[in-house]
Amino acid sequence: MTRVLLCPPDYYGVEYEINPWMHREQPADLPRARAQWREFRRILAEEAGAEVEEMPPRPGLPDLVFTANAGLAIGNVFVASRFRFAQRQREEPHFQEWFAERGYEIVRLPPDLYFEGEGDAFPVGEDLFAGYHFRSDIRSHRAVAEVFGLHALSLHLADARFYHLDTCFAPLDERTVAYHPPAFDDYGCRVIRARFQDCIEVNEADALRFGCNASVIGRHVVLNAGCDSLNRALEERGFVAHPVDVSEFMKAGGATKCMTLLLR
Repeated sequence: MTRVLLCPPDYYGVEYEINPWMHREQPADLPRARAQWREFRRILAEEAGAEVEEMPPRPGLPDLVFTANAGLAIGNVFVASRFRFAQRQREEPHFQEWFAERGYEIVRLPPDLYFEGEGDAFPVGEDLFAGYHFRSDIRSHRAVAEVFGLHALSLHLADARFYHLDTCFAPLDERTVAYHPPAFDDYGCRVIRARFQDCIEVNEADALRFGCNASVIGRHVVLNAGCDSLNRALEERGFVAHPVDVSEFMKAGGATKCMTLLLR
């Protein structure tokens, strides 16, 4: 059973602007966001079969709901994130406290290495696919990969709308990936195509609905509603697509993957 970490959106909101999706004049509807999150959690647990753990929300930390950015957890080791923006740096001690209380070994990177967790890092087999440019520092990739004995494959993100790797890249299993090619430079696309046998090229319409920002639980893929072309591609390959409306969270630049940290 796949374990995941979520955080309820009790204090969620668009209170600052640190990516192209965030506009304070377009605030989140908090009651609607809470209802969307509850349905997302239900689908993860009841339909996708994930074991859900929760950390408490905190006042003044509207993005704590996006637990994917907490760090990278494999086994009993947790590499903690170092956020680029001061608004999110306040989340770091709360994530580290949650993992420390559960017996994880906490690894902290040097203060000059920005790393934003599973937002920019995906272990796939013996490789660590890691994104850089807008948030994470390319120098952090090798440091994180060495902790887990993985081989770092760095991918340059070329479009500010896809500021984290998880907004445009979704490894579904060791041979299959869904990705949006225009979000990467030519070299990054070549790296992806060379590593995966089956590459689903996500079109712009589905990419802008954050179809790639999907929570993958075995053969189950929980993703934002309305990604019709991607849903068909998933089902043709034997995956089970679970569309869920998370439109309120897209106002802050996040969808289902952003709200899910895998406890590998």
